[in-house]
Amino acid sequence: MRLEPGERLALVGSNGAGKTTLLRTLVGLEKPKGGRIVAFGAERRVEKDFHEVRARAGFLFQDPDDQLFSPTVIEDVAFGPLNLGLGREAAIERAETTLARLHLGHLARRVTHRLSGGEKRLVSLAGVLAMRPDVLLLDEPTNALDETHLARLTDILGGLDLAMVIVSHDRSFLEKLAGRAMLLDQGQLVEATLHRHAHVHDHLHIHAADGTHGHDHGHVDAANRPPSPPDETR
Repeated sequence: MRLEPGERLALVGSNGAGKTTLLRTLVGLEKPKGGRIVAFGAERRVEKDFHEVRARAGFLFQDPDDQLFSPTVIEDVAFGPLNLGLGREAAIERAETTLARLHLGHLARRVTHRLSGGEKRLVSLAGVLAMRPDVLLLDEPTNALDETHLARLTDILGGLDLAMVIVSHDRSFLEKLAGRAMLLDQGQLVEATLHRHAHVHDHLHIHAADGTHGHDHGHVDAANRPPSPPDETR
């Protein structure tokens, strides 16, 4: 798997295929059993190698409650910049700027655990963006969002000039944002395409590069899978 600057890659596959594990491996939260991870021009092998990666790759977790832990929104969004070494005043200023940019300034003084699910998702994203990452890793970002917050999230992400790896089962969301797709199936990554068929049943299909395809979960027939390239993740 290779991600170029500014590229938006959809990572799809059935439940349990290992999509979240792959994202966690990219930032050193899981240890790979083989292959290579090359991030920002350097190979990453041991824990200290991933410190820079975590500072430059923003990871949005599936559950925003796993990402929000400060008493108020402004403190939560400022937490990442503080960890990067900014002073408190500068971190608060960056948090305020980020919230304003996302049109979330009205939430700054709110108690974090009292936010709605959609608000928590957007505040979590603000916390990630406040660290000014070069890459976003988005793990099921549309989970449990109503239409209003889904539209807002789509607009925000669509306006960012950042590379992204997007894990989602929301095909419409992926179609709007991703320029390329890869299917994770039985431990192998396969190039895939996302598009809508003009059938009576309007839903997104996933096609592997070899022409096999699946509905929704995008299963690829292992017998028709092309030979795997050398293990390497960039």
